[in-house]
Amino acid sequence: MAFKDALLHLSSYPEPTPAAVIKQGIDIAAALGAHVSALTFRIELPRPGNVLANALLDVSGMVAAEQQKSVTNAQDLLSLFERLANERGVPHAQIIETSTTSELPAAVTEHARTYDVAMIPVGQVSGLQQYVAESVIFGSGRPVIVLPEAPRLGAARSLDVVGVAWDFSRPAARAVADALPILKHARTVRVVTIKEEKTIDTRRTVADLARHLERHGIEIVVDEEAARGRTIGQALEQYVSARDLGLLVMGAYGHSRLRDFVLGGATKSIVANPPLPVLLAH
Repeated sequence: MAFKDALLHLSSYPEPTPAAVIKQGIDIAAALGAHVSALTFRIELPRPGNVLANALLDVSGMVAAEQQKSVTNAQDLLSLFERLANERGVPHAQIIETSTTSELPAAVTEHARTYDVAMIPVGQVSGLQQYVAESVIFGSGRPVIVLPEAPRLGAARSLDVVGVAWDFSRPAARAVADALPILKHARTVRVVTIKEEKTIDTRRTVADLARHLERHGIEIVVDEEAARGRTIGQALEQYVSARDLGLLVMGAYGHSRLRDFVLGGATKSIVANPPLPVLLAH
């Protein structure tokens, strides 16, 4: 299977997705030979119910101005996306819909279910986009590439060097399976296991993963990193920086709480502030 149909969500509110992130999403689609659809929303905000507050502060006017900001941002984002995709020669489409902020994560998740992969930009400040990413990761049934709006590892990178966070778990296995098209594309695939931070309950070795990937024409470099008092998230962040990776593949951990998922430690750390593009699967 190849990634032929990608979705790129663009945030129109409260701040628009930066141009550099749109370009990065298009570049990833180009590297994979995929068609990419940009999805954005005109955000509807609740109207004030307090007549006195509205009379004194013109809350209705402020709400209308914020909604217009979202409309303008959405239009500008799609125009920029159109120009950048044409410049890159990437086949593309545009989707614009209307949603409230509370309905947005579910709306993006529903769209993502009919694409090979969804790309979700996430900013440095925890907010709406993080909730969107979490919803799509756990609710779409598809792999998700989280794109950092402010990469901490310098300029955008290619997919030539890809890392895999491997702990022998079901989520890690799912992520490797979903990432096969990207792993086949990469020139170098580095598989890293973080030791000492938690007990890894398995009778298998990383040689089993190497054998499996070799059958797909993928050779791997095996690394082991001692946690040395760091969390897994911290260890992974330092690892990807030292190895100059272009993308990290990892399983997404979550604990069910009624209908929602509470992110596990390493997943929460990476999704909240991704240091580079990260493919997550659950």
